[in-house]
Amino acid sequence: MQPRNMSMSGVVDLAAVKQAQEAKAKAEQARAEAARTGGAGAVSPADLVIDVDEAGFESEVLQRSTEVPVVIDFWAEWCEPCKQLSPVLERLAVEYNGRFLLAKIDVDANQMLMQQFGVQGIPAVFAVVAGQALPLFQGAASETQIRQTLDQLVQVGEERFGLTGLVVDPEAEPGAERPAAPERPAGPHDAALDAAVQAMDAGDLGGAVQAYKNVLAEEPGNAEAKLGLAQAELLQRVQDADPQKVRREAADRPGDAQAQIAAADLDLVGGHVEDAFGRLIDTVRVTAGDDRDAVRLRLLELFEVVGAEDPRVAAARRALARALF
Repeated sequence: MQPRNMSMSGVVDLAAVKQAQEAKAKAEQARAEAARTGGAGAVSPADLVIDVDEAGFESEVLQRSTEVPVVIDFWAEWCEPCKQLSPVLERLAVEYNGRFLLAKIDVDANQMLMQQFGVQGIPAVFAVVAGQALPLFQGAASETQIRQTLDQLVQVGEERFGLTGLVVDPEAEPGAERPAAPERPAGPHDAALDAAVQAMDAGDLGGAVQAYKNVLAEEPGNAEAKLGLAQAELLQRVQDADPQKVRREAADRPGDAQAQIAAADLDLVGGHVEDAFGRLIDTVRVTAGDDRDAVRLRLLELFEVVGAEDPRVAAARRALARALF
């Protein structure tokens, strides 16, 4: 179970930078206020590292990821590299003092979670931020690399979602029951966003597109509506496409911008993210003028669908920059 459409996706612009600064400032203020009021709801340092199983995943990971980034360490008793990595993560969880929560998952006892995350080998480290899962790294990593990754994760949590993290009190009793987090007050567009999600679930893509556009007409910076619109429009574009025809035209006309754009949409819907990105970047290199601009804009839209936190997006952005300049 994941929140409605929470994602770290979005093309950076001046408005997004301003929103990020405001979110980070609010997160810092919330942490300072919690500390000033005696650390109500504070946790013990021992509570920054928790063991999680399938039964407790929703409450201990998904729900808590709305207040603090949750780092997941997939490990097993027989895994020698895990015995090197896990103590480093545990030490850093305490050192970061509530900026992230470390959840340890024994893959032998939780095969379903391992499959859901697509873990191919261990150790494997993921994160969940505001209900959105993202891969961090797999296998051995130096402490310097781990710190850099954690710093980026904390920054994303603060700047994109205003996550305040956990207040840590060394005097708190380990395992003490935490007060329930207050429910988020309903926003002015929640009903419209819910209607858009219901339309998506019912296959009414046109209705979903219109519902998201209605929200953006009143609140152009609404990140949830931007993501939902990008997803709905992508599905709408491929809904009536003939995959064989689209791919045949793309193969026959490698320099045709519209043919490659249509094929890239199919690539992405089929889960072939790198193929979609590579196709459009290659097309940028061989086109010019309006055609090139159309390909570039579609690529940015697909970045938004996948999410800025995905390493494939970061790599494709660099490749796009090289192709353009």
